[in-house]
Amino acid sequence: MAALDAAVFRAAQAGDPAALDRMLRELQPDIRRYARRQCHRGSALEDVVQEALIVLYRRVGTVRDGAALAGWLLKVVARLCMLPVLGLLRGADALTEAHEAKHFAAMPTHELRIDVVRALESLPAMYRDILLLRDMEQLTIGEAAARLGITREAAKSRLHRARTLVREYLQPTSSAPAG
Repeated sequence: MAALDAAVFRAAQAGDPAALDRMLRELQPDIRRYARRQCHRGSALEDVVQEALIVLYRRVGTVRDGAALAGWLLKVVARLCMLPVLGLLRGADALTEAHEAKHFAAMPTHELRIDVVRALESLPAMYRDILLLRDMEQLTIGEAAARLGITREAAKSRLHRARTLVREYLQPTSSAPAG
């Protein structure tokens, strides 16, 4: 990783917009290189890079020091590479069935993303919030429950219901055989 100026790093941590912009621009090639090494061929490389930049922007203040930044970014990129769009539906048995897997594999990525966004938008806020906290921000059940001010049990219940609703929304419709 290219050496990032310590003063720029500290200023970015303090919230200086110019320093944040400079840091993101300087680190983007390194993040892209990490993503090329970490992600599977089918992954959307540019999406991983953009998401990693967003995570860096939001959480730069949590990084201990500039020397730890490279390792931290590598972990962020590795996690993002393991979160395909259908990662929202982790544990969803219905998607492992062959006909559904075939349907989603054949669907263009941009259409699948639109469908996932629509599925999320269709959820009541209490289900959407827990799903985003748990599956997108990767908070633990305890952390998500604390953020929402609910019990762990309520968080687990809402998460299960949210995933079920998204799964139902995304299920392919049966088409009648051509006659």
